[in-house]
Amino acid sequence: MAEELISGYCDPRFESVAEVFRASLSSKFEVGASFAVEHMGRTVIDLWGGHQDAERTKSWERDTIVNVFSVTKGVTAICVARLIEQGHIDINEKMSRYWPDYGCNGKEDTTVLDVLCHRSANFGFQNEVPNENWTDWNLFAKTLSEQAPFEVPGTIQAYHALTFGWLVGELIRRVDGRSVGTYFKEELAKPLDLDFKIGLDDADFGRCADMLMLEKLPSISQLNILKYVPDFALSKGLRNIKLAVNSGYNPIAFDNRALADNPNFANTVEWRKAEIPAANGHGTASSLALLYGILSTGGERNGFQVLKPKTIELLRKVHSNGPDLVLFGLNYKFGLGHMVNAPFTPIGLNKNRNMFGHTGIGGSVVFGDVEKGIGFSFFNNQQHKDLTLYETANKLTKAVYQIV
Repeated sequence: MAEELISGYCDPRFESVAEVFRASLSSKFEVGASFAVEHMGRTVIDLWGGHQDAERTKSWERDTIVNVFSVTKGVTAICVARLIEQGHIDINEKMSRYWPDYGCNGKEDTTVLDVLCHRSANFGFQNEVPNENWTDWNLFAKTLSEQAPFEVPGTIQAYHALTFGWLVGELIRRVDGRSVGTYFKEELAKPLDLDFKIGLDDADFGRCADMLMLEKLPSISQLNILKYVPDFALSKGLRNIKLAVNSGYNPIAFDNRALADNPNFANTVEWRKAEIPAANGHGTASSLALLYGILSTGGERNGFQVLKPKTIELLRKVHSNGPDLVLFGLNYKFGLGHMVNAPFTPIGLNKNRNMFGHTGIGGSVVFGDVEKGIGFSFFNNQQHKDLTLYETANKLTKAVYQIV
């Protein structure tokens, strides 16, 4: 392999994929990244390269970890799926069965499934995020349990950008007694030797790449002109986007005060140390390529069962089909905490693929493919604008599928 910005292993059969990864760094489109692929139970790519910082002074190493934002939702969903499989949680039961305080102010009939597929209508805070003390778990959970939903639960799909983590995490805590970060560490990370955490320790900070975020998060406001266009003049797709614009839900779910007003929020000590199971998982790409590779080849590896095949099918079955009123009115499809179709990302490039996974707002993507036996993971630290957000992950996915 040419001595440039990348290190690691690549099966010679996949050298053309490695070239795509190399080009993303040599062109300086990406600052730093890690990338891994499992195929049929075997690691065929495990690469990393570039830099951890904007000044490009600190190299990205094998053990460099990075915040992958909403990719964390998939990991959290795998945790809750284990509890579902073990009979501790019924997705058709009301949330209040497990979390009695939740059943109030219009949320009495909210089901576990509503929460897991972004249909609980509790996708934001009625009075913005309570504060920026990200480590105050009880405050976030209590606020969500007491407030009214934005719509009747179950009637709309609206992506729970931040609240998914506290809702599902509190469900896990009420049923199991452990936090999501602890549950994942003890039930999955240790047995499988996964370098992925929800909530960092002080010792992890030295190997944590900086997230280089844009000054503003992607916003639906640029589409406000659609408000003034009559429905008869719009296609179905544009009418759905107009519906999302009119709802005003996007900036509520991606809380502007807490996130957009501080582009450096993801690099603060408090954010990194908190457990935010929707948005602040940190790890290496190889770890989640392994996890999703296992799920895509039956759910078991070396005698350790992550999930049974029946549960994996439940995880990736479409439980909700957009338009999504937070995600720009687009036709996102959700399984249990997983994207089954995500427009403009690898999880949506080809409708015939049996993909399930999750994207992150920084550009990271993980997915499994049960037909091809693939576990794919791309982690980066440079957020890109609009339709270029997943450019590298899209190119890598296309290159992989040209081979398999």
